[in-house]
Amino acid sequence: MKQSFEDVLRHMIHDGCNPICVISDFFLGWTLESCRSFNIPRIVFHGMGVISMVVCKSPPLHVPSIKDLSLLNPIEFSELTNIPFTLKKCDILEGLLDSDPNDPTLGILLELGEADVNSGGVIFNSFEEIEGDYMAALESFYCNEGKAYCVGSALLYDDQVDAEDHQSYSYIKWLDNQVGLSGVIYVSFGTQTHLSNDQMDEIAFGLERAGHPFIWAVRSSSWAPPNGWNERVKDKRVGAGLMVPQRGVGGEKIMTVNRGVICERVKELMGGQKGRKVKERAQELGKMARHAVEKGGSCKKLDELIERLSNKNM
Repeated sequence: MKQSFEDVLRHMIHDGCNPICVISDFFLGWTLESCRSFNIPRIVFHGMGVISMVVCKSPPLHVPSIKDLSLLNPIEFSELTNIPFTLKKCDILEGLLDSDPNDPTLGILLELGEADVNSGGVIFNSFEEIEGDYMAALESFYCNEGKAYCVGSALLYDDQVDAEDHQSYSYIKWLDNQVGLSGVIYVSFGTQTHLSNDQMDEIAFGLERAGHPFIWAVRSSSWAPPNGWNERVKDKRVGAGLMVPQRGVGGEKIMTVNRGVICERVKELMGGQKGRKVKERAQELGKMARHAVEKGGSCKKLDELIERLSNKNM
């Protein structure tokens, strides 16, 4: 892949189309060396948010004594002095706390991290209105005055999509029929989490028992809904069905959360006082996200990045 990538850069330069930068994913750390050989700045794209990256890069996670803390022990981050919540050990990914020095994966991640902080900057699909207080903390980890840029929310840039193109999707039609009800819960665990079949069963039964409309995006090639579950959910008109894309790539969790707990949490989220606060906060963030991509919003950082790259002021 590296050779093919460099061939593309070489041909672009030969044709007079010199790239002002290369934007590559965090996991493509090798692109830094390629970019340096062509004197092209590399900008890293992160799928996580700014505050999450600060936590991942913070020294407290890399102190051996942290393993001795209980799961409910708070972890203090000098880089994050004003976060409105307390981070506990149980909030941190296990892979960041319990790394085997002999694990080759750790070596790869360390190499990626080194390439990350030595790149010319980093961009996030987020916006300053929610990340701004932590931008300086993140930038402090980068060499050569690397800057962080929030250029999102990218989804809201796509104003060219014809809404009519989506109307044929069955879940869109189903969602249209839910207008005026208490809301629909969307269930998804992303691409890096693989749940056991037992846990999938508990989620299925928990959603059914809660009785609230839901859409569940399933990533599994081995799990199938329990006998009769699809029919019962359809009869109750609470489920839009299962969307089954390719399987994720993450590790399997051993702990199983039972259906009773799932049912209670869904009911609280969809109808309880805490749930109402969550909805209000989501609506507030939605307005902020839309403002961010308007003229004068935080998406101006994208313009700043382009101007900086064009002037080679890296």
